[in-house]
Amino acid sequence: MTMPSFVPGLELSRRFYLEAVRPLLDEAVPGVGHSAARLGSGSEVLGFDTARSADHEWGPRLQIFLSSRDAACHGARITALLSERLPKTFCDYPTHFAPTDEAGIGVMRATDGPVHHRVEVTDPGAWFTAHLGFDARKDITLADWLATPTQRLAEVTAGAVFHDGLDQLAQARANLDWYPHDLWLYLLACQWQRISQEEAFVGRCGEVGDELGSAVVASRLVRDLMRLCLLMERRYPPYSKWLGSAFASTSQAPALTPVLTAALAATDWRTREHHLARAWTAVATAHNQLGLTDPVDPATRPYHARPFQVLHAERFTTALTARITDPDISSLPTIGTVDQFVDSTDVLSRPELTRAATRATVCSSESPGTSR
Repeated sequence: MTMPSFVPGLELSRRFYLEAVRPLLDEAVPGVGHSAARLGSGSEVLGFDTARSADHEWGPRLQIFLSSRDAACHGARITALLSERLPKTFCDYPTHFAPTDEAGIGVMRATDGPVHHRVEVTDPGAWFTAHLGFDARKDITLADWLATPTQRLAEVTAGAVFHDGLDQLAQARANLDWYPHDLWLYLLACQWQRISQEEAFVGRCGEVGDELGSAVVASRLVRDLMRLCLLMERRYPPYSKWLGSAFASTSQAPALTPVLTAALAATDWRTREHHLARAWTAVATAHNQLGLTDPVDPATRPYHARPFQVLHAERFTTALTARITDPDISSLPTIGTVDQFVDSTDVLSRPELTRAATRATVCSSESPGTSR
């Protein structure tokens, strides 16, 4: 099947709602309030979709939100009506999603029968709970924040709301707009702590002839720095596929990208360390410009008595934690949210697993130590 000229997914979904879905809703359930949006998973929600995205789970799709009572009364009927009455194509894209070899994954295909569409009819409470593990319309607990991957938070606060007749989506998204201030300080502190734990290992691996190990550590540190820059700019870091794309739009990216690229391209640990030291100083200077703590010296220095140049990033952790006034947050171990101690996209994509992992970890009274 030849695809038409690419239309960004959010624009396609907006037009699909207004021109194809909304008229059928008005006919089927006149007077019933609803909201419509394109939120959740999908590259288009974050604005990173391209023509390549059309190979699975991309196309004319959105959520229709009804009150819980109306969803129970009318949801199945609306879903069936859309299946029968939606156009087979919209803007030259098929509205039918055929199954693939992967369970639950569909791809746009032409059909002569009913349309297996991607218009999800649900209620806000059920949708938020399924996607996040809690209802964002209500008070958000500390455990909720800690257990929710930043990718999930980005998927709910990005995207687009086309109509908010229920007057609930805007408030829920505002509730999730960013972390409470003390929790933000805590997450920044934990991200600096991650860096402090490995910053000397670039040189230590290289010193014993393990350039591959040194390069692996450097790549981990580059990723941590990119995530730190996003957190500093109050933006939820997406998961690895889109981390570089999101970082590219930060204020620090123009200056840092060539430095981080040079660190990753280096073939010896001294060159690698040199470029990372430049990056440490740049990000440390940006930290001071935020004014969240008293100024912290951004210069690098030797790692104790060893000949490795580091920032001693734990100094920033100390400065940030000193500014936290919430006793529930200040008593947490410096390991952060689930993203900061779990490195598995499978776990991070399942709210029930992230919440279990977080509950198990925050019960710990000690954070991982750093070995010299």
